[in-house]
Amino acid sequence: MTGMLPYGRHSVTEDDVAAVAGVLRGDWLTTGPQVDAFEADLSAWTGGAGCATVSNGTAALHVAYAAAGVGPGDEVIVPPMTFVATASSAVALGAKIVFADVEEETFTLDPAAVAAATTARTRVVSAVDYAGHPADYDALRTAMGGHDALLLADAAHSIGASYKGRPVGTLADLTTLSFFPTKNLTTAEGGAVATPHPELLKRARRFRNIGLVRERDEQRWPDEGGWHQEVHEFGLNYRLPDVLCALGRSQLRRLGQFLDRRDRLVARYDEALADLPGVRLPGRRSWARPAWHLYPIRVLDGRRREVYDRMRAAGIGVQVNYIPVHWHPAFADLGYRRGSCPVAESFYSQQLSLPLYPGLSDADQDRVIDALTAALRAGSVRSAA
Repeated sequence: MTGMLPYGRHSVTEDDVAAVAGVLRGDWLTTGPQVDAFEADLSAWTGGAGCATVSNGTAALHVAYAAAGVGPGDEVIVPPMTFVATASSAVALGAKIVFADVEEETFTLDPAAVAAATTARTRVVSAVDYAGHPADYDALRTAMGGHDALLLADAAHSIGASYKGRPVGTLADLTTLSFFPTKNLTTAEGGAVATPHPELLKRARRFRNIGLVRERDEQRWPDEGGWHQEVHEFGLNYRLPDVLCALGRSQLRRLGQFLDRRDRLVARYDEALADLPGVRLPGRRSWARPAWHLYPIRVLDGRRREVYDRMRAAGIGVQVNYIPVHWHPAFADLGYRRGSCPVAESFYSQQLSLPLYPGLSDADQDRVIDALTAALRAGSVRSAA
């Protein structure tokens, strides 16, 4: 058998290696010029929104919630169809999570569920661009019903995507990005917070830098000396070093190519699997240009586990994304119960991510398609017998 195909994989070139090596030979490994340059480069992809780079995608969420002023007594609305960090990073600040179900077609946050869940205690509504498909941000704004809560886009899957012609980064008050190796570009580990609001950007940058205030006109004791810096509100060290920012800048130059290749692979999957019995293909809305971080099919008739096992045995690294967040024992111990978000829970029981990354060749994709077809047919033959 040939080697295992992963469900996602980074794409690193000699240009990326040279960019990192150049920083290693220089004077700044962290808090240097590559940080500002990467943030400026990112801003060009986020519709001009200011960006604060951070050490990973979870840190981006923590920083964004802190910038939003989330604290004890606040509620944060989160869809369950996401990685646990979308919720746990708000819990770390003392917030109560309110889970709201997802839409049937895109499995992004359902505006009707948000309308039912929003209260005077809601501080943030967190939408997740599942698989790279933007949530319906205009409908979510309407669903928030004039409350003064902030709208957050967890865009860990969707940098480069657009909604009604507007790029991710301009759609919410705060947007979080992830640059993990399987994402649409990588800094090894890394992330960013984007926002069009200068005050939120200032708060984000301070929180990721331990809360340090260096501007003399904002210090309480500005005449202490040239070395002086103060902490007015506690933060953490979530800085992304120059070495990794250089990698991100190099990767960002190829983001358009990455997205185009993902589009072509998705189109090939769509064509090859359109008439395959026993599966349902991912949906999309006419107003969205997804970034396609994942290709999430639904395996019908209760056969997801069987198909998963057969494809893994065939060397195809399929994955399940994700366990509904409220099913995790940490949330179950807080009193959250299964059955509260039926659309997300039904989707989870069927969901299977097929390999998708720019370096996936047509031949390897054909291998995935053949393995999926064989897994489905094997079970059907056994059932008929």
